[in-house]
Amino acid sequence: MTSMQSPSWQIDLAVAFRRPEDLLQHLGLDAETLGYSEQGLAQFPLLVPRNFADRMQYGNPDDPLLRQVFPHRDESESPSHFRFDPLFEANARIATGLLQKYAGRVLMITTGACAIHCRYCFRRHYPYQEDTLDRERQEQALDFIRIHPDIEEVILSGGDPLLLADQALSALVERIAGIGHVQRLRLHSRVPVVLPSRISTGLLDTLCGTRFKPVMIVHSNHANEINEEVARALQQFSDRNIPLLNQSVLLKGVNDHADTLIELSRRLFDVNVSPYYLHLLDPVIGAAHYEVPETTAKAIHTEMRARLPGYLVPRLVREVPGATGKMWI
Repeated sequence: MTSMQSPSWQIDLAVAFRRPEDLLQHLGLDAETLGYSEQGLAQFPLLVPRNFADRMQYGNPDDPLLRQVFPHRDESESPSHFRFDPLFEANARIATGLLQKYAGRVLMITTGACAIHCRYCFRRHYPYQEDTLDRERQEQALDFIRIHPDIEEVILSGGDPLLLADQALSALVERIAGIGHVQRLRLHSRVPVVLPSRISTGLLDTLCGTRFKPVMIVHSNHANEINEEVARALQQFSDRNIPLLNQSVLLKGVNDHADTLIELSRRLFDVNVSPYYLHLLDPVIGAAHYEVPETTAKAIHTEMRARLPGYLVPRLVREVPGATGKMWI
């Protein structure tokens, strides 16, 4: 398939910013002002869709969207409690490409690809080459689900499951739907927010083409991420009666203020997305400079509860390896 025949979202991804100097030129900034780190770039490459970059404020080195994606010299900080595998996901691996952290649910690593590289990502060091599901590995994962009738829910994650082509995603969803004891299908994706051109009739037909009523968990950390194009993409899910929930990560210098998170909750409500989780940072090596103290997080959340109706307040949580569920703070 030539580029002229490719779907628009694949073209958008192909022309995404991958060199820091190109992104800086686009924003009228210089590397020294931002504290650019070549070491950080070597450990975790830059990837920023142009549509997402266009939502950043020109000339502002402290733009909250830019801070999420630009490799900073502070990534070299390595406090003792920060790890390459902060959630001990290696211990949760029950089959190739399949993780089980909580009872009744399994998470499938559908792909190692993402539409954007968030510097705080807890899977920035994940060994995707060992766990990404090719056809044979996918069959092994599905076989595991088939022989375990206690598995009621399958979560498609990655990477980002919406970067699978429609045909591949459709085949996977149909095969999961063929396992009678699986009652629910959930997808975790940042794509509707960072690459809204991916959301199409074909994709929605794929998600709604089986007995499942899929649940979509999106990821937005700041109201500036949600422009009109994102709103239209999210509306397509709402039009198909697909529940939309949002999870955010509390990030120093990005959204560590009650006013910022209140604005995000209100904006999410405007586009039919329910605030779901506000995560404390997972302690992954390279992201220590984003960490917000738990006492500060609690104070922010308390102010949110005082100023918002309950349905607009996300649960403040931390993921603890080995726990039976998210730990409420």
